[in-house]
Amino acid sequence: MFSHATIEKNASLLLVLSLLVVSVGGIVEIAPLFYLQNTIEKVEGMRPYTPLELVGRNIYIREGCYTCHSQMIRPFRAEVERYGHYSLAAESMYDHPFQWGSKRTGPDLARVGDRYSDDWHVEHLTDPRSVVPESIMPPYGFLSETDLRTDDIADHLIANARVGVPYSEDMIAAAATDLRAQVNPDSEFTDALAERYPKVRIRDFDGNPRRLTEMDALVAYLQMLGTLVDFSAYQADQNYR
Repeated sequence: MFSHATIEKNASLLLVLSLLVVSVGGIVEIAPLFYLQNTIEKVEGMRPYTPLELVGRNIYIREGCYTCHSQMIRPFRAEVERYGHYSLAAESMYDHPFQWGSKRTGPDLARVGDRYSDDWHVEHLTDPRSVVPESIMPPYGFLSETDLRTDDIADHLIANARVGVPYSEDMIAAAATDLRAQVNPDSEFTDALAERYPKVRIRDFDGNPRRLTEMDALVAYLQMLGTLVDFSAYQADQNYR
Protein backbone atom coordinates (compact mmCIF):
# COMPACT_ATOMS: atom_id res chain seq x y z
CA MET A 1 0.00 0.00 0.00
CA PHE A 2 1.02 3.58 -0.60
CA SER A 3 2.03 5.68 2.38
CA HIS A 4 0.36 9.03 2.97
CA ALA A 5 3.60 10.80 2.22
CA THR A 6 3.88 9.08 -1.17
CA ILE A 7 0.31 9.95 -2.10
CA GLU A 8 0.58 13.55 -0.99
CA LYS A 9 3.76 14.12 -2.98
CA ASN A 10 2.44 12.56 -6.19
CA ALA A 11 -0.30 14.72 -7.70
CA SER A 12 -1.24 12.19 -10.39
CA LEU A 13 -1.54 9.34 -7.89
CA LEU A 14 -3.57 11.55 -5.53
CA LEU A 15 -5.94 12.42 -8.37
CA VAL A 16 -6.42 8.80 -9.43
CA LEU A 17 -7.04 7.58 -5.89
CA SER A 18 -9.41 10.50 -5.20
CA LEU A 19 -11.42 9.66 -8.31
CA LEU A 20 -11.55 6.02 -7.22
CA VAL A 21 -12.88 6.93 -3.78
CA VAL A 22 -15.46 9.34 -5.21
CA SER A 23 -16.57 6.75 -7.77
CA VAL A 24 -17.09 4.04 -5.17
CA GLY A 25 -18.99 6.44 -2.91
CA GLY A 26 -21.10 7.64 -5.83
CA ILE A 27 -22.02 4.12 -6.86
CA VAL A 28 -23.05 3.24 -3.31
CA GLU A 29 -25.27 6.34 -3.13
CA ILE A 30 -26.71 6.30 -6.65
CA ALA A 31 -27.11 2.64 -7.55
CA PRO A 32 -30.01 2.00 -5.11
CA LEU A 33 -32.00 4.74 -6.85
CA PHE A 34 -32.31 2.52 -9.90
CA TYR A 35 -34.34 0.18 -7.70
CA LEU A 36 -36.47 2.90 -6.13
CA GLN A 37 -39.56 0.73 -5.82
CA ASN A 38 -37.57 -1.61 -3.58
CA THR A 39 -36.33 1.17 -1.30
CA ILE A 40 -39.64 2.89 -0.57
CA GLU A 41 -41.72 1.29 2.15
CA LYS A 42 -45.29 0.77 1.01
CA VAL A 43 -47.58 2.88 3.18
CA GLU A 44 -51.33 2.42 3.29
CA GLY A 45 -53.32 5.52 2.41
CA MET A 46 -50.99 7.14 -0.10
CA ARG A 47 -52.60 8.13 -3.39
CA PRO A 48 -51.86 10.50 -6.27
CA TYR A 49 -52.93 14.11 -5.93
CA THR A 50 -56.39 15.04 -7.10
CA PRO A 51 -56.38 17.36 -10.13
CA LEU A 52 -57.15 20.36 -7.89
CA GLU A 53 -54.43 19.42 -5.40
CA LEU A 54 -51.96 18.90 -8.23
CA VAL A 55 -52.66 22.36 -9.65
CA GLY A 56 -52.34 23.77 -6.13
CA ARG A 57 -48.96 22.11 -5.80
CA ASN A 58 -47.88 23.61 -9.12
CA ILE A 59 -48.88 27.06 -7.81
CA TYR A 60 -46.95 26.36 -4.58
CA ILE A 61 -43.85 25.64 -6.65
CA ARG A 62 -44.47 28.56 -9.03
CA GLU A 63 -44.63 31.04 -6.16
CA GLY A 64 -41.44 29.69 -4.58
CA CYS A 65 -43.05 28.56 -1.32
CA TYR A 66 -40.49 25.75 -1.10
CA THR A 67 -37.68 28.29 -0.62
CA CYS A 68 -38.96 29.16 2.86
CA HIS A 69 -40.92 26.07 3.89
CA SER A 70 -39.71 22.49 4.02
CA GLN A 71 -41.86 19.36 3.83
CA MET A 72 -39.64 16.93 5.68
CA ILE A 73 -39.79 16.26 9.41
CA ARG A 74 -36.59 14.69 10.64
CA PRO A 75 -36.61 11.92 13.30
CA PHE A 76 -35.43 14.21 16.11
CA ARG A 77 -37.42 14.83 19.29
CA ALA A 78 -37.63 18.60 18.77
CA GLU A 79 -38.96 18.13 15.24
CA VAL A 80 -41.50 15.44 16.09
CA GLU A 81 -42.85 17.29 19.12
CA ARG A 82 -43.39 20.45 17.06
CA TYR A 83 -44.54 19.11 13.71
CA GLY A 84 -45.74 15.54 14.21
CA HIS A 85 -44.60 12.10 13.08
CA TYR A 86 -41.34 12.16 11.16
CA SER A 87 -41.65 12.01 7.38
CA LEU A 88 -41.81 8.66 5.61
CA ALA A 89 -40.17 8.12 2.23
CA ALA A 90 -43.45 6.93 0.73
CA GLU A 91 -45.06 10.29 1.40
CA SER A 92 -42.96 11.76 -1.41
CA MET A 93 -43.36 8.87 -3.83
CA TYR A 94 -45.68 10.84 -6.13
CA ASP A 95 -43.82 14.16 -5.87
CA HIS A 96 -42.05 15.35 -9.01
CA PRO A 97 -40.03 17.20 -7.84
CA PHE A 98 -40.12 16.49 -4.10
CA GLN A 99 -40.57 19.41 -1.70
CA TRP A 100 -38.24 18.41 1.12
CA GLY A 101 -36.63 21.84 1.12
CA SER A 102 -33.19 22.97 2.22
CA LYS A 103 -34.04 25.68 4.77
CA ARG A 104 -36.86 26.96 6.96
CA THR A 105 -37.70 30.61 7.13
CA GLY A 106 -41.24 29.55 8.00
CA PRO A 107 -42.40 26.31 9.65
CA ASP A 108 -42.34 22.88 8.06
CA LEU A 109 -45.57 22.11 6.20
CA ALA A 110 -45.43 18.31 5.99
CA ARG A 111 -48.32 17.99 8.49
CA VAL A 112 -50.12 21.31 7.97
CA GLY A 113 -53.27 19.68 6.54
CA ASP A 114 -56.37 20.21 8.73
CA ARG A 115 -54.40 22.13 11.38
CA TYR A 116 -56.04 25.38 10.38
CA SER A 117 -59.34 26.27 8.77
CA ASP A 118 -59.70 27.22 5.12
CA ASP A 119 -60.52 30.77 6.23
CA TRP A 120 -57.27 30.93 8.21
CA HIS A 121 -55.24 29.86 5.18
CA VAL A 122 -56.98 32.39 2.93
CA GLU A 123 -56.40 35.17 5.46
CA HIS A 124 -52.79 34.11 6.00
CA LEU A 125 -52.06 34.02 2.28
CA THR A 126 -53.84 37.33 1.72
CA ASP A 127 -52.30 39.22 4.65
CA PRO A 128 -49.79 37.07 6.55
CA ARG A 129 -49.24 39.55 9.37
CA SER A 130 -52.95 39.68 10.20
CA VAL A 131 -52.68 36.19 11.72
CA VAL A 132 -48.92 35.90 12.37
CA PRO A 133 -47.69 39.39 13.34
CA GLU A 134 -43.99 38.44 13.15
CA SER A 135 -44.32 36.87 9.68
CA ILE A 136 -42.07 38.13 6.87
CA MET A 137 -44.01 36.22 4.21
CA PRO A 138 -45.14 38.31 1.24
CA PRO A 139 -48.89 38.55 0.55
CA TYR A 140 -50.53 36.33 -2.06
CA GLY A 141 -53.96 37.92 -2.13
CA PHE A 142 -53.90 38.00 -5.92
CA LEU A 143 -54.55 34.27 -5.91
CA SER A 144 -58.15 34.98 -4.88
CA GLU A 145 -58.53 37.25 -7.89
CA THR A 146 -56.95 34.88 -10.41
CA ASP A 147 -59.23 32.40 -12.15
CA LEU A 148 -57.85 28.89 -12.16
CA ARG A 149 -56.86 27.51 -15.54
CA THR A 150 -58.56 24.16 -16.12
CA ASP A 151 -58.17 23.45 -19.83
CA ASP A 152 -54.74 21.83 -19.50
CA ILE A 153 -55.22 19.76 -16.33
CA ALA A 154 -55.33 16.45 -18.24
CA ASP A 155 -51.89 17.27 -19.66
CA HIS A 156 -50.52 17.65 -16.11
CA LEU A 157 -51.83 14.21 -15.16
CA ILE A 158 -50.38 12.71 -18.35
CA ALA A 159 -46.96 14.23 -17.60
CA ASN A 160 -47.01 12.78 -14.08
CA ALA A 161 -48.17 9.40 -15.35
CA ARG A 162 -45.15 9.27 -17.66
CA VAL A 163 -42.80 9.50 -14.68
CA GLY A 164 -44.57 6.79 -12.71
CA VAL A 165 -47.53 8.36 -10.92
CA PRO A 166 -50.39 5.84 -11.23
CA TYR A 167 -52.97 8.02 -12.94
CA SER A 168 -55.28 5.76 -14.89
CA GLU A 169 -56.89 6.57 -18.23
CA ASP A 170 -60.18 7.15 -16.39
CA MET A 171 -58.51 9.63 -14.02
CA ILE A 172 -57.00 11.51 -16.94
CA ALA A 173 -60.26 11.57 -18.89
CA ALA A 174 -62.17 12.88 -15.86
CA ALA A 175 -59.48 15.34 -14.74
CA ALA A 176 -61.33 18.57 -15.60
CA THR A 177 -64.60 17.27 -14.18
CA ASP A 178 -62.93 16.08 -10.98
CA LEU A 179 -61.17 19.42 -10.57
CA ARG A 180 -64.44 21.34 -10.63
CA ALA A 181 -66.30 18.76 -8.54
CA GLN A 182 -63.87 19.08 -5.63
CA VAL A 183 -64.97 22.66 -4.95
CA ASN A 184 -68.68 21.89 -5.39
CA PRO A 185 -70.22 19.51 -2.83
CA ASP A 186 -73.48 19.61 -4.80
CA SER A 187 -71.88 18.26 -7.96
CA GLU A 188 -73.19 14.98 -9.34
CA PHE A 189 -69.58 13.87 -9.82
CA THR A 190 -68.44 14.01 -6.19
CA ASP A 191 -69.05 10.30 -5.54
CA ALA A 192 -66.88 9.32 -8.50
CA LEU A 193 -64.20 11.78 -7.33
CA ALA A 194 -64.20 10.29 -3.82
CA GLU A 195 -63.93 6.79 -5.24
CA ARG A 196 -60.92 7.70 -7.34
CA TYR A 197 -59.22 9.73 -4.60
CA PRO A 198 -59.90 8.45 -1.06
CA LYS A 199 -59.91 11.04 1.75
CA VAL A 200 -60.46 13.85 -0.75
CA ARG A 201 -61.78 17.08 0.76
CA ILE A 202 -64.77 18.32 -1.21
CA ARG A 203 -65.78 21.90 -0.47
CA ASP A 204 -65.27 25.49 -1.50
CA PHE A 205 -61.82 26.49 -0.23
CA ASP A 206 -61.44 30.20 -0.92
CA GLY A 207 -64.75 31.44 0.50
CA ASN A 208 -66.20 32.34 -2.90
CA PRO A 209 -68.28 29.43 -4.26
CA ARG A 210 -69.19 31.42 -7.36
CA ARG A 211 -65.62 31.46 -8.63
CA LEU A 212 -62.86 28.85 -9.07
CA THR A 213 -59.57 30.52 -8.26
CA GLU A 214 -55.90 29.75 -7.72
CA MET A 215 -56.56 30.27 -4.00
CA ASP A 216 -58.96 27.30 -4.09
CA ALA A 217 -56.23 25.10 -5.54
CA LEU A 218 -53.44 26.18 -3.19
CA VAL A 219 -55.56 25.82 -0.05
CA ALA A 220 -56.79 22.40 -1.23
CA TYR A 221 -53.16 21.31 -1.60
CA LEU A 222 -52.14 22.63 1.82
CA GLN A 223 -55.14 21.02 3.52
CA MET A 224 -54.22 17.51 2.33
CA LEU A 225 -50.54 17.62 3.34
CA GLY A 226 -49.84 14.92 5.91
CA THR A 227 -53.45 13.71 6.08
CA LEU A 228 -53.37 10.60 3.92
CA VAL A 229 -51.39 8.26 6.19
CA ASP A 230 -52.87 6.97 9.45
CA PHE A 231 -49.89 7.45 11.74
CA SER A 232 -51.62 5.76 14.65
CA ALA A 233 -50.62 2.53 12.92
CA TYR A 234 -46.95 3.45 13.28
CA GLN A 235 -45.00 3.38 16.50
CA ALA A 236 -42.64 6.34 16.50
CA ASP A 237 -39.04 5.54 17.33
CA GLN A 238 -38.42 6.88 20.82
CA ASN A 239 -34.63 6.95 20.46
CA TYR A 240 -34.54 10.46 19.01
CA ARG A 241 -31.24 12.26 18.95
